[in-house]
Amino acid sequence: MDAATCTYTATLLDPHYKVACVQNVLDSLVPALLKDENRKFIYVEQAFFQRWWRQQSDSIKDTVKELVSSGQLEFIFIKEEFGQIPRIGWQIDPFGHSAVQAYLLGAQVGFDALYFSRIDYQDHKRRKGTKELEVVWRSSKTFGSSADIFTGIFPGGYEPPTGEFYFEIGAESPVVQDDPLLFDYNVEERVNAFVAAALAQLPKTSLSSSRAPPDHAIVRTGAALRH
Repeated sequence: MDAATCTYTATLLDPHYKVACVQNVLDSLVPALLKDENRKFIYVEQAFFQRWWRQQSDSIKDTVKELVSSGQLEFIFIKEEFGQIPRIGWQIDPFGHSAVQAYLLGAQVGFDALYFSRIDYQDHKRRKGTKELEVVWRSSKTFGSSADIFTGIFPGGYEPPTGEFYFEIGAESPVVQDDPLLFDYNVEERVNAFVAAALAQLPKTSLSSSRAPPDHAIVRTGAALRH
């Protein structure tokens, strides 16, 4: 979920929580993670999450705490409430980034990595060409390597990769049909398309991809008020 989802005022928070189905995302999140221990979910918007949290039973809260402890659910609110410390900085929608930002909000708070989306379009185009969307950012010459932080810039904003991967009701993307008895069964087709879209972004990301494929690729899903 993107940081520009209008948590700025209480008048906008309420309709987004109810009408835009933010509450439904959180309601469906817990059972979805419980079904498969390999699933992971990172949630950003604390104004929404804390409202949802206050409405949950003790049983649901205990289950969520177990998901946080196992690493399946990660988000910023967790240190005070759950005793876990985030390791990845996720600054999806701020406009403009400085060395001070990388130093104070990255390396100095103990993050392993920092990810963001918005940079000047000319810089973004150049970095795609030179495969420098992923770099080790040294944010301070004075402090040297202690100020280094792995930094990733999204290759295509915070939208999903090309190939129609919006899964909301009413979206134009093809529905994933997983019943093999139906004529439009397409799991293998959609999986192959998703993998191809993820692999297609690797050559634009880092120099390492020109020598050997990296072990991981970050793939965005959803967008503003979507998942």
